Order: sequence, then structure tokens, then C-alpha cells
Amino acid sequence: MAATIGFAGPWVLRKAANGFARSYSTLINSTLSPYKTLRSFPFTSPLTFPGLCHVAQAIRGDDKHAIEEVKHILEMAKRASSRREILHTNFLTPPVLKESMLTLEKLADIRAVAQGGYPQAERCRISIGHPDLLTNYPDVVAALSVTGNFAFQPCSHGDYLGAILGTGIAREKLGDIILQEEKGAQILIVPELVDFVISSLDKVGNVSVSCTKIPLISLDYEPPRTQSFKTVEASLRVDALGSAGFKISRSKLVDSISKGEVRVNWSPVSKNNTILRTGDVVSVSGRGRLKVGEIKTTRKGKFEVELIRYL
Repeated sequence: MAATIGFAGPWVLRKAANGFARSYSTLINSTLSPYKTLRSFPFTSPLTFPGLCHVAQAIRGDDKHAIEEVKHILEMAKRASSRREILHTNFLTPPVLKESMLTLEKLADIRAVAQGGYPQAERCRISIGHPDLLTNYPDVVAALSVTGNFAFQPCSHGDYLGAILGTGIAREKLGDIILQEEKGAQILIVPELVDFVISSLDKVGNVSVSCTKIPLISLDYEPPRTQSFKTVEASLRVDALGSAGFKISRSKLVDSISKGEVRVNWSPVSKNNTILRTGDVVSVSGRGRLKVGEIKTTRKGKFEVELIRYL
């Protein structure tokens, strides 16, 4: 489902797009609304193909790394158009995916499709090419099943991620990790690294594992379970809403921020007074994540905020 989200600093990305738009036949110069809904990707609905990705978030204006990633993707689009070829990105975070698709869909001679292996995927790859060439879904995402005896030694998402990265693979080559409790996990990855991981990954935590390639249709995933509640706060600062959402003291949340353990829309935050908006996703290492829902102003000038906690 596409998300309606606020984001800061879209003019930076529009400026990047306009920098090379003269080489394109058309670039629609429309202002990105502060609360814009991601329109449907080209081709068919994401629900008709299990690999299409349709989860997205927006880039905050101070995330320079993400902005540079989007600029790089726009340059890829320029090359794909001029050379009439199909190019593929690495796995992207939801904010970069969102902003990239918003910008790419304005290019008249470019078609883009995002795939993450399954509909709820957060990390996705974008395939970019001329509409005459990109007429089907490229095979750019593969799946691995990691199995072992996890009954007495359960492993977390971080355990699997650390083990895989420990083989020397870069993070951007990995998609989502779908935990399956004591059965192990399923990993989304670029196809060219499947054989390497199968031969290299032999342990997660203290558990010996084996890896096998599986078709995307065999992925075992469920929509995330959530719990919603409301809180009334004097401000929309990340330390205020975060402490309320994770039910910890504000001082503990501030300490987590100082340690680099807090992210907003997948990007680290370093300031306690970072303002949150509807649609923002806050994650804290070891505590999970939550999403900011509807925000209302009370008669006394405070904020009634819906917080959606991922279980």
C-alpha cells in the first residue's frame, strides 16, 4: 500500500533532476507536495506480481547520503535513456525508493519498476529502462532459505544480518530478512551472490546453518502485526514521541540517540529535538520500531498523536 507521508527538502532533489533534464524529451516540472502519495508504479498493480515492492517512505531533507543516492539513480536513468539499455540499482532503503520513484515517473522516456521479492518488502531494487525495452519484470531478486537448530538459540534480525555481512557482502546487496523463528530465516539477495552465500554462510550466532536457494513464490511472509494507541504530548520531538511509543523514559531515549541507536525513516538522527510527522517511522536498536499516525491539536495546544507499534 502506498503511504501518504510528509518530507522535507524536496527542492534539493528537484534541482538534481533539473540539472540533466535538458537531455530528456520531457520532465514534468511539478512541485512535490509536502504530503504527497506515491502513485502506482508502471505496469500492473503490485498485488499481481509477488516480487513488486510497494512500501515507501520519504527522505528527510537533512539526509545527505540518501539525497546523493537519488542523484546517482537519476544519472542511471539518463544513461539508460541515452544508451537504450536496462540498468538496475542495488537494494534501496524505503526513503530512497520513494523519492526515486517520484522523480523517475516524471521522465517521459523512462520506465521504472521496483522489486523486493514480495509485496511487503521494505528494501527494493529499481530497474530503469526505455519503455520499449523494459516490457517485463527483470530477474533481479533471489531468495535463500537459512535453516538450523534455532529451537534453543533463537537469533535476531541483527544476528542474521551480521553473519551475512561477515562473509564480506555489502549491505546494499541484501534485501529484507524474513525471520521464521526456530525454523530460521529467508533472505532476499542479488542473484549473482547466491552461490557465494550458500558456500560461505555456515553459522548464525552460535548455530550452524545451511543455505539453499528457493523460488520467490515460496517465501513465507505475513503482514506485520501492529498495536495502535494514542498519547498526548507537548511537542512532536522524537525524544517525546519515542519515549511514549517505546514506553521508556525520555532520558533513556536521549541516551539511545547519542549512541546512534535511533533512526527516523531508516536514517540515523543525532538531535533530540528532531520533529516527527505523520508517516514517519522511528526505530530504536533492540526495541523495535513504530510509526507516527494521525496527529491532532488539542484545545490546550498539545498534540494527540496516534502511535503504531510494530510487534
